[in-house]
Amino acid sequence: MTGSDHKIANGEFLETLIPQKKPFVLVDTLIDYTENSLVSHFTIPADHVLVTNNRFSEAGLIENMAQTIALHTGYKYYLNEQPAPTGYIGALKKVEVFQLPVVSQKLVTTALILHDIMGVTLVEAKVECDGILLASGEIKTALAQW
Repeated sequence: MTGSDHKIANGEFLETLIPQKKPFVLVDTLIDYTENSLVSHFTIPADHVLVTNNRFSEAGLIENMAQTIALHTGYKYYLNEQPAPTGYIGALKKVEVFQLPVVSQKLVTTALILHDIMGVTLVEAKVECDGILLASGEIKTALAQW
């Protein structure tokens, strides 16, 4: 099953799949989902807390990658009719920011699951805009064990 069969742009629904809430949500559309990947979009609003001088911050790009990973996990749980878990960034590796996007640009973020073992996931992520690579890196996340 892929998300491209049913693109999701409902912000309220997407917020049920990730732990972040407004005004810190950095994904607005689920574009494509597979068991091992997810593509999200985020159009940068002018009034976002991570925008300074019309530019989206480095921290925003990294958090956008992390939220795309969270969206993958949350959507996987949704498809299995389970509530979305809370996860945390465990480690960042090889993260590079090449360029900062500006307000109103649409980020296209891809998360590729490299390993997923016992609630710890290693993901290769990248953020692009208009075909230009803005940021990339490996992110390790861990699910909260309550």
